[in-house]
Amino acid sequence: MWPQARARGVSRAIFDQAFAGVRLNRAVLKPAGKQAEFVKPIWSYLTNSVSPRRISQGREHARRWNDTLANIERRYGVDRYVVLAIWGMETSYGGFTGNQNVIRALASLAFAGIREDFFRNELLTALVILQQGHVSARQMTGSWAGAMGQTQFMPTSFVKYAVDYNGDGHKNIWTHVPDALASTANYLARFGWQRGITWGYEVVLPRNFDYAAHDPRVNRPFSYWSSIGVRRADGRAMPTSSSAAIMLPAGRHGPAFLMTGNFKVIKEYNRSNAYALGVAHLSDRIAGMGPLKQSWPRKDKPLSKSQVMFMQRYLNRHGYKAGKVDGRVGENVTAAIRDFQLKRGLVADGYPTQALWRTMRNSR
Repeated sequence: MWPQARARGVSRAIFDQAFAGVRLNRAVLKPAGKQAEFVKPIWSYLTNSVSPRRISQGREHARRWNDTLANIERRYGVDRYVVLAIWGMETSYGGFTGNQNVIRALASLAFAGIREDFFRNELLTALVILQQGHVSARQMTGSWAGAMGQTQFMPTSFVKYAVDYNGDGHKNIWTHVPDALASTANYLARFGWQRGITWGYEVVLPRNFDYAAHDPRVNRPFSYWSSIGVRRADGRAMPTSSSAAIMLPAGRHGPAFLMTGNFKVIKEYNRSNAYALGVAHLSDRIAGMGPLKQSWPRKDKPLSKSQVMFMQRYLNRHGYKAGKVDGRVGENVTAAIRDFQLKRGLVADGYPTQALWRTMRNSR
């Protein structure tokens, strides 16, 4: 790695200091591909993520950091409660920021061939951060994947979006909370957060809702949703401006949501719908709103990873563009399932059920 590090301006002294005593860390190889937001049923994930303790701690931190959060919200235009929720989701408000040596973790992942190019680049960028003096090699700790600090920035995200909020010359996302919160707000703002607009709402669909006519990838004005009988689950009035798309994270038998463009911005932090909904709902609860009104289909058995992979292969083989076969239900899989349902005359909610899996298995 030395020639590549040198080409990025890293000194030999910093390089040697960073790699002193570094050996392969097999422990970081085990969590790869097992993130809870991708493998747990969404209702289980939300129960753990938006817990009473996390809500109460979020409200305490909202009071403690009120002035800082207000200034960050004015400066970047990002909802303070969403920033708080990301902090809570990522590290339980700094309760656990990760205890892995970032250089060792990234080097181990790259060496093991797990997304080698990605982790090799993150490793080189981490060395640049050390060269810039924002943190020492000993203090550069983080998650098994190399995510760092109070709100878990990967090294490349740190370089692009971290800010020095207090002007001391260091972007200290590890121990300085204002730097970390401002960096998170800057990240969301740079990805297009719309000032003054929420992430979305839980809604109740009319009995005659036409699933086939409403692509979850297409935003429509809130006035349109009101005109066809969609209403907010909390009984409040729909906004008169902006637009949103429908989202059914557990299909037609679970809660429904209208998501604005800001929900997609949250997903730039983590591509999982479950994670983004966790941040969104936690932000509402910290702000004083109530729990979700509608029930999850907890009796429905979620598909196993192998079943999802079968479904992905089946959809790809039949031209539905489900994307990489990885056992994760993301946007591509949801869209492909919806297209399959439309073609088969099924209710097009995009949700992978056991019945749908059996339909595909029996039609090979």
